[in-house]
Amino acid sequence: MEPGFRAGPYEITALIGEGGMGAVYRARDTRLDRDVAVKIVHPSFAEDPGRLQRFEREARLLASLNHPHIATIHGLEEAGGVRLLIMELVQGITLARRISTGPLPVNEALAVAVQIAAAIEAAHEGGVIHRDLKPANVMLTPGGDVKVLDFGLAKAMAAEETGPEAPFARTRTSSGTGAGVMLGTAAYMSPEQARGTGVDRRTDVWAFGCLLYEMLAGRRAFPGATDSDIIVAVLTLEPEWIALPENVPPAIRRLLRRSLEKDVRRRLHDIGDARLEIEDAIAGVPEPVSGVVALPPQRAAGRKGPWLAVTAAAIAGAALLGWTLRPDPPPIRSAAHFDIPLPDGARLAGLDFPAIALSPGETHLAFVASRGGNSQLYVRPLQSPDAAPIPGTEDALCPFFSPDGQWIAFFASGKLKKVPVGGGPVRVLADGAIGFGGVWGTDGQLVFAPNNGSSLLAVSAEGGPTRPVTTLDTARGEFSHRWPELMPDGETVLFVVGTEGSWDDAQIVAQSLRGGSRRVLVEGGTHPRYVAGRGLVYARAGNLFAVGLDAGARRVTGDPQRVVASVMESSDGAAQFSVSSNGSVAYVAGGDADHRLVWVDRTGAGQPLAAPRGAYATPRLSPDGRSIALVAGRDREEVWRYDIALGELRQVTFNGGSSPVWSADGSHIAFGASRNGPSAVFRRRADGSGGDERVTTGARAQMPHSASPDGRMLAIIEHDASGNRDIALLPLEGERSPRPFHPSPATEATPVFSRDGRFIAFASDESGASEIYVAAADGSGPSVRVSRAGGSEPRWHPEGAAVFFRAGPRMMSAPVRTRPALTAGPERLLFEGAFVRGAASAAAYDVSPDGERFLMLTGGDGQEPVRQLTVILGWAASLRR
Repeated sequence: MEPGFRAGPYEITALIGEGGMGAVYRARDTRLDRDVAVKIVHPSFAEDPGRLQRFEREARLLASLNHPHIATIHGLEEAGGVRLLIMELVQGITLARRISTGPLPVNEALAVAVQIAAAIEAAHEGGVIHRDLKPANVMLTPGGDVKVLDFGLAKAMAAEETGPEAPFARTRTSSGTGAGVMLGTAAYMSPEQARGTGVDRRTDVWAFGCLLYEMLAGRRAFPGATDSDIIVAVLTLEPEWIALPENVPPAIRRLLRRSLEKDVRRRLHDIGDARLEIEDAIAGVPEPVSGVVALPPQRAAGRKGPWLAVTAAAIAGAALLGWTLRPDPPPIRSAAHFDIPLPDGARLAGLDFPAIALSPGETHLAFVASRGGNSQLYVRPLQSPDAAPIPGTEDALCPFFSPDGQWIAFFASGKLKKVPVGGGPVRVLADGAIGFGGVWGTDGQLVFAPNNGSSLLAVSAEGGPTRPVTTLDTARGEFSHRWPELMPDGETVLFVVGTEGSWDDAQIVAQSLRGGSRRVLVEGGTHPRYVAGRGLVYARAGNLFAVGLDAGARRVTGDPQRVVASVMESSDGAAQFSVSSNGSVAYVAGGDADHRLVWVDRTGAGQPLAAPRGAYATPRLSPDGRSIALVAGRDREEVWRYDIALGELRQVTFNGGSSPVWSADGSHIAFGASRNGPSAVFRRRADGSGGDERVTTGARAQMPHSASPDGRMLAIIEHDASGNRDIALLPLEGERSPRPFHPSPATEATPVFSRDGRFIAFASDESGASEIYVAAADGSGPSVRVSRAGGSEPRWHPEGAAVFFRAGPRMMSAPVRTRPALTAGPERLLFEGAFVRGAASAAAYDVSPDGERFLMLTGGDGQEPVRQLTVILGWAASLRR
């Protein structure tokens, strides 16, 4: 909001700062003639009616807190559809800034602490727990008073986590509280928060102890180079008590020990007792003569012992493997979260497919990553902090382990391959153009999906001929079987059946490897994994769900329960998680529901559009470049239109729609949708008026991709009887009968007309891997290969002189000449970035009318690539049976 903006009686004067929950502005209350702070509620909260209602309920509760050391909430306002929280404007500096200059003198620290304790006590009596108490949330005013900020706002802003899934919601270990994550900052997080279990007022007591220690010692009670190191310290180490000044009263030392007791049952129960102890210490009340003496300063845990030499990952690995770092430690029974960083400069790659794999015995973690070049397979032994690339695994996708954990299978260069976990010769097992999942059975057979339009095949671990395992039911519109998983009997395979719509609506089925009938286990889910003795875990809408499974009867039991919130899931139905045979899980936090539209120039520099974040896909610029047609929605995809100048987002379809294509004059939008059968091509006026006009009526699934400049033709994708995808040209005038374009046994995708309509660029796997080709639209002459080292998502330069395409995270350009003959010049790199990748059959970007900018999507937080993985130890033990 710009200075001068009015929201009721409040006039914005300046921006104070921004955080995960929204932006904070300074404003003038013209009605009461005072300055206030205005917090804009993040749009994602306003878009969630349940969360918004809960936020308003919590805000009313927080507004009832009337205490001199709690920043007051004055009220709620709404302006232009945006919710505003009006708060007391507190002048001064944060406690974090004060501590950055060094430890506070003991008397000053106690004076601050007693006011913080009084604020917490008042809030607890009002039924409010802070949950994110830290120095950055404590203000010191010029007059010496203390104000605690954001009291309870973290809970109010968060997505509600209740029931059996609550312990497994991701713990955010950062300096702020983000949307849709559990609460807490690593350095001030109680052990029960770190484990993801329920919290009560004793969690605030722990954080208060951390603050008091930090004020006195000038350093954190639980330091660490990374959040993972900090959490390990919280769970296993003691503060360095010898770092406390010698003049700290014995009663305060005892208070700190009681406040920082890891066993919540032995921790100080009431912050009011802490306030009384501090008041006595300030007043100089003598110690009672009862034989109780102050504990001597304890040697810093691990100062000369083995603990400091053990990283977070090593401790995690030791816990996973049951190693003994101390004599006979008790087994870890409760779940604990650890973030494992990728190697310096590396980022997770191949996120359209499963990119991580946890070995069955939890000895190794494999993942696909890149360091500025081609992606490749990395392996990290869990007892070591280091991960190393495996030579010969360039462009690897979809890794999975052998049952003994000694081999890793993966897809690369159009083949299914395997490599020893410690590196060595890479062996080719079978053809696999792209690879949509695989599993390695105990009988030495691998079951895999060789491409995005196939049934499942099986091959020996030694290589050789493949045999079919499943058969596509094309009469039902099936085009893909993917993400296979084997049951313990070694005879039953679970997999996902693709027909139409989102993968969140797909079926998970069970079938014998010897064929026969299937049994539907889940209606609406993807990426199944079996957890021995616990049931079936699967992904839907960026979350993991668990449901009981009777393996013998091949049927689910009970109702599904969400067990992990916010897991990255691709538009092809791949969820980024892996479960070990011992019941731990590794996953990538985040989802694709927080995409942002950005303009990206040829150097890779991005400029976000004003459109709100959302679950967007396939953005398409109108011919005049003024509007964007895109797909939005998770539960059901619909086509929307965004007016760039007005900043308005309007819904176009109302009964499902995907893959939007503008007509040449911009008056209509064609799209794909299912109406009681396989997906077909429809079109509708671009302003959303009128009804859906059905364009195709064929028995095969069809999806539009590009309109010819003269408005007479659509380039579409059809799923043929074998499940492969082929390009067809659909006339929009006269008899609307699609005709094949460039017939071949290969799987083709993303056709797009050149500006003059004479040529079509497309992706094909005829070479064994996805590459970009150009061919004449009338079918005359051979096709010309444009890319040389892999390519997908082609788009033409508006002048027709070049084709843009994606090669992993890289945006490439290749010149194309059509006279005197069709030729393609050498490709060159434009930029590389962590932008959302398109599905196998649709590009996730478009090109501006001048060819100088790219309309792209950023995913997750819209800023950073994935550079860490999350591991939950002992995860399956907490699942409901």
